Amino acid sequence: MFLLQNLRLLNGKDITKLANHVRRVNSRKLTSKVTAHWKKFFRDQLPEKYTAEQVKSVKKKFLKSVQTNVVYGPSSLSEFTRWRVKMIAEEFLAQSLGLELSTDTEAEEKTDEDEEETTESPREAAEDVGQVTVTPNKRKRNNSKAGSGNKRSKSQANTEEEAVVNPQKSSHVQDDPAPDTPRTSNQPAKEATPEQGAEGTHKNGEQFPRGQSNRRSSQLTGEQKSQEENNGVVSLTPVKISKGKEDVSAEPLHFLQCHSKGNSREDFKTQLWSCVFEPLLDCGARKDPIVSSSRTVATCGGESVCLIDCETGTVLKKYKVVTEEFFSVAWTTLTMVIGDGRKKSHNILAAAGRRGIVKLIHVAADFCYGEIKAHKKPIATVCFGPTRETHLFTASYDKRIALWDIGIPDCDYNFKASQLLVLEVLSIPLRIALVPTCPDQYLLAGCESGCFAWNIKLDKEQKSRPFEAVFQFPDEDGAMTTSHRVDGLAFLNDDVIVSKSSKPGCIYVWSWSRSFDAKGKGCQRTVSAVILAELEWSMTDMSYLTLSTCPAKEYVFCGDEKGSVWMYSLSNYTTAWNSAKGKRSDKRIPPAQILKWPELRANGEQLTEILINNVVSDPTFTYLVVLTGVNITAIWKKS
Repeated sequence: MFLLQNLRLLNGKDITKLANHVRRVNSRKLTSKVTAHWKKFFRDQLPEKYTAEQVKSVKKKFLKSVQTNVVYGPSSLSEFTRWRVKMIAEEFLAQSLGLELSTDTEAEEKTDEDEEETTESPREAAEDVGQVTVTPNKRKRNNSKAGSGNKRSKSQANTEEEAVVNPQKSSHVQDDPAPDTPRTSNQPAKEATPEQGAEGTHKNGEQFPRGQSNRRSSQLTGEQKSQEENNGVVSLTPVKISKGKEDVSAEPLHFLQCHSKGNSREDFKTQLWSCVFEPLLDCGARKDPIVSSSRTVATCGGESVCLIDCETGTVLKKYKVVTEEFFSVAWTTLTMVIGDGRKKSHNILAAAGRRGIVKLIHVAADFCYGEIKAHKKPIATVCFGPTRETHLFTASYDKRIALWDIGIPDCDYNFKASQLLVLEVLSIPLRIALVPTCPDQYLLAGCESGCFAWNIKLDKEQKSRPFEAVFQFPDEDGAMTTSHRVDGLAFLNDDVIVSKSSKPGCIYVWSWSRSFDAKGKGCQRTVSAVILAELEWSMTDMSYLTLSTCPAKEYVFCGDEKGSVWMYSLSNYTTAWNSAKGKRSDKRIPPAQILKWPELRANGEQLTEILINNVVSDPTFTYLVVLTGVNITAIWKKS
């Protein structure tokens, strides 16, 4: 179709629309990705005055890398895409560097074809919208139950779409008919065909800003700022950075407002709730040398899920479902069979929220290939099992935690999902965590009315199970209680758990094995958590300000109601805790450092107080991503 420009009929069928997509839309998308790949990874490799040898070397690396990492559309078109990407890349180099187009490429093609195809490492930049760094006024946190909203499904995930979610109980939602409903697990796959009209409008009528490129949140000149604002993109840098008693161990890189409803720069109400760093892929022999660690993070809030490059502040991709609110995102890596029968690892992103539907997104292909109607009420959080890549847990406001096998899609994205287990909960589950030493056997959940544990072994016939243990914690008066909200829960290592409950000014550090072993001896369902230490924290009574851990560096992170991030370094304590006779720390452990929110301004207004809903670091603690209740994603980098 691409080579035969006048072809209109094929086997007696009119292929005009499909042919136009292949010739125009496909080429436009690939050109955008190729250009972004050059700017992100190769532009800075050439000095201002370069030699022919330098150009030749960079060109060779670029052509190899761009064919490896630029992916678009179904895998059945992978060979065509690879051919087109190389053609577009050569044309791009010819235009930008004044090179002559190569006519003898057979040797290069043969070399590439002899090598095994690698998995994608760099994230290609998409035509994304609404990347903003801002400083709004103080916005009061919405403590009411999550509002209702419909999730209008889209079969195409790479359009400029947004999603946000509140992990709070949702009110009744009146569903609107979904005009573009993507395939559920038993529906046939469809090729993603995002088409854009002349006025920057999707053919389904949805408007989005035009001419916006991915931008860094660096200081702008007046002319640059004016130009970006006209495109709906605003980038501001801190006016002043507040420093604590110690030297700042992390510095702010970017402040992004990329989850705005309708890409509005005035939206400081959308709350951001969940973020997870993309796992690294095992690329085998052809591992791309450009990227050595993951710096891509998926965030959700408002109507959208965004993929952000933490170093550059670039919003790489944005997925929007207009009537949905996403509460949670999670990554898994599936080994999929591509068009020619070969197997290849791909990262899959699951996103879920208010409508109780899990969206499955093949990020590298810019394709939301399916959905699972998991619950009739909102989904608060999701996570994949670490040992079985297709096993997905969904915790819902219907007071159930379900285990699903999402299956592995074939080359046409057909897949079959099945429910394996249902865990009965006494109240709404807010956070879930699998026990690292036995992730196929026990699951912990922090809920509105306490902390619970379940046996999740699949060798039992019982498909619906009650909890096996509920943990008691000290209340404000020192008495042990099971009735308290647990809105923060994470493992620091194989045994040590960090949890945050309703006791003001305190985060508990406790032992899973010693707590649960006590239950085994007496076979009771109510057991006292063996507290190892208490961490000093804000005295606020604000709920849903969750915590996270960085096990590799033995750090704990938790935000507060004033925009600060509390960082705890526990490496000096874990050895004693892990010993058989480890004693409880007598005094509360203070934070190693508190990162203060910088002074930011937008539209002449200063943002003085911000609620930090979530704080997550990458596995090596290079980047720290901070999600707020005022539609701002802050990215810090460890200095």
